[in-house]
Amino acid sequence: MKNKKDTNTVEKKEPCIADLKEDAKNKTEKDNAKIIVVTLKDQCTEEKISVTEGMTLQNFFCRYRPRPCGNPIVAAKLNHKEADLWTELKEDCLIEPVDLSLHAGVRIYERSLVLLLLRALKDLYPQDTLEVRHSISRGVYCEIRGSVPLRHDIVHQLSEYMRWLIVKGEKFERRKVSVDEAFKIFEKYEMTDKIKLLKKYTKKEITIHQCGDCVVSFYGRIVPDASYLKNFDLVFYSTGLILRFPDKESRNAVPQFHEQSRLFSVFQEHKKWANILEVNNIGELNDVVQNGKISDLIRTAEAIQEKKIAHIADSIYKDRENLRLILIAGPSSSGKTTFSKRLAVQLKVNGLETLAISLDDYFRNRDQMPVDDKGEQDFERLDAIDIPLLNEHLVRLADGQEIHAPQYDFNTGKRKEETHPVSLKPGQLLMLEGIHGLNPQLTPFINELQKFKIYISALTVLNIDMHNRIPTTDLRIIRRIVRDYRTRSYNALDTLKRWPSVRRGENNYIFPFQDTADVMFNSGMIYELAVLKQYAEPLLKQIPDNTDEFLEAQRLLTFLSYFDELPGEEVPPTSILREFIGQSSFKY
Repeated sequence: MKNKKDTNTVEKKEPCIADLKEDAKNKTEKDNAKIIVVTLKDQCTEEKISVTEGMTLQNFFCRYRPRPCGNPIVAAKLNHKEADLWTELKEDCLIEPVDLSLHAGVRIYERSLVLLLLRALKDLYPQDTLEVRHSISRGVYCEIRGSVPLRHDIVHQLSEYMRWLIVKGEKFERRKVSVDEAFKIFEKYEMTDKIKLLKKYTKKEITIHQCGDCVVSFYGRIVPDASYLKNFDLVFYSTGLILRFPDKESRNAVPQFHEQSRLFSVFQEHKKWANILEVNNIGELNDVVQNGKISDLIRTAEAIQEKKIAHIADSIYKDRENLRLILIAGPSSSGKTTFSKRLAVQLKVNGLETLAISLDDYFRNRDQMPVDDKGEQDFERLDAIDIPLLNEHLVRLADGQEIHAPQYDFNTGKRKEETHPVSLKPGQLLMLEGIHGLNPQLTPFINELQKFKIYISALTVLNIDMHNRIPTTDLRIIRRIVRDYRTRSYNALDTLKRWPSVRRGENNYIFPFQDTADVMFNSGMIYELAVLKQYAEPLLKQIPDNTDEFLEAQRLLTFLSYFDELPGEEVPPTSILREFIGQSSFKY
């Protein structure tokens, strides 16, 4: 009797001739594959690794630097140039991982999450559209336009669907198409904002990104699939939602939510005026320039700011009997100095005289500056200011005495030998302007109830299109590059090298106090990048391609290229923008 066939045993299959030929072909290709040497520079280590030509960066990092959880590697610097993880290795090269410890990595993570959110919205609510608005509460505020108002349950549904796609490891695609083909794609999906920008696109091809049936174009890199995006949160907020994710400080986790309702009201006011002016993105601003209506837009934008300054002056006037000190603070390149001068004019209209003092004049000499953890001079720390001298002068002024105020020379990094005599007249208010103005340790001898505190920054900036935003920090660094070159003898490379230290200082010493302000003033203007373009571009193009700052310079140049250039002559002499481009009617 024959034994029964064991159903648990897989019957051995004899290889056919075709299989043998395929195996032989694969072995031959493997044996003939070219070996290249990769120098992997990771934090403080450097390692040489031999790999097969054609290996993608994604596979390379999975094999040699796996990070199954925590801070993911989302891209790389390949021979000092940013490359996405789809990139194939073709020759001996230097590779540096890009993760969430770098601003570039955070931007890639954010972009990729926006694509995932767009995919979830497309699958669940195919008729609705998403607009990425601005950063807030360490996340990005977005609005969904649809037939039904957004609700908590809809946001939760979108979040759960995104998490399901992440567990699935849903693939993202990216492909290059001709500008003509991109035009057809954008036309098909009614992306009029992207169509407008194609007129400014100088390259022959444009990158299209896709996840499922969701098609979009980002002006930057993304990750290859959703599995990289494990850490995120969606928060229902006002009429929209906040997409939250790890940042440079938190890296491995979504940071704690921090309510910023006053800042949000500034954003909503900006949105209202943008709608009135019919300029919500770069393409619409370019239309205004091309139609010869830019002068009206500039006058309106400047008038909006002047009205806000007059309103602040009225508030100070109403409380004049209780006030001794006006404090004006904000991060670098916010326009604090020009704002203080314009506020002084409006206060004078109300019959109030002011005496202005700049904290910049109380900087320590460069050889006395405190240093950061890298041993570099840290101009952003509170003790970079000569606080004892400042407070001595404030007390003497309050007592009616004369002081000899210092003058700081940024070209030499020292105080000038000559000082100027200053005294406070009866009824005159003291106005103190500088980045640390809201820090209570700066003016401990003055009662908080006798201070009127103003926080100023470029709080809004024009977005590229519905899905691509420009961070307000980008506007401020461009302002600073232009100003530093003109007034402080720094080139763009110098300014970009200092910027990470500036950002750390803002996070540590400025932003924590912004909510203590009595008012917030938005110094950003809807048209200004079109003006700054002509001043910033030549400076950014001088940065060598073998420096760490080259990638950042190229990124800034990319979005500046989308703007139609606007002559500086159009800018009024009292504009905050004049603080950076020059020829202001105010004396600094």
